[in-house]
Amino acid sequence: MRALPLPLLLALAACSGGQSAGQNAAAPQDLESAAIERGLVHDPEDSDIVGLYARDTDRICIVRRGDEYRIGAFVDYGERITCSASGKVTRAGETLRVAFDGGDKEREGCGFDARFDGDTIRFPGNVPDACSKLCAQRASWAGLEVERLSESGAEAAALRDPVGKPLCG
Repeated sequence: MRALPLPLLLALAACSGGQSAGQNAAAPQDLESAAIERGLVHDPEDSDIVGLYARDTDRICIVRRGDEYRIGAFVDYGERITCSASGKVTRAGETLRVAFDGGDKEREGCGFDARFDGDTIRFPGNVPDACSKLCAQRASWAGLEVERLSESGAEAAALRDPVGKPLCG
């Protein structure tokens, strides 16, 4: 390996300005924080969860009742392959703790954590076995994903399942 001539080494050293790279660099910011700061995406911490959410034939409503939130949901794959339930939901940051009661004691026990990013609710890929009691045939809550259609509590309260039962009203 050949050594560089002294004048070339001095020229390269002069270009650095004597500062280390860390002194010029600002603290890195993650992409999500940068996008929230610039208004490109909603800050999930600033979004109320009340509203009507949907994708295809799947629906979720969330309304405020006093100091708590009520949730109702249904999935409809056609040919009576459905799930329908209502219950309570609490929020901790981007996590929604869903507790479906189905309207009777026999159906209690369907509880799980869903994700909320300010506009989209995502149920986990695996839900407790107790949740199957809220579904007909081979339908499931697993992997349900819906996007916000409305922030209106009145619209959310008006949601009914395919047989006309109010889910959040």
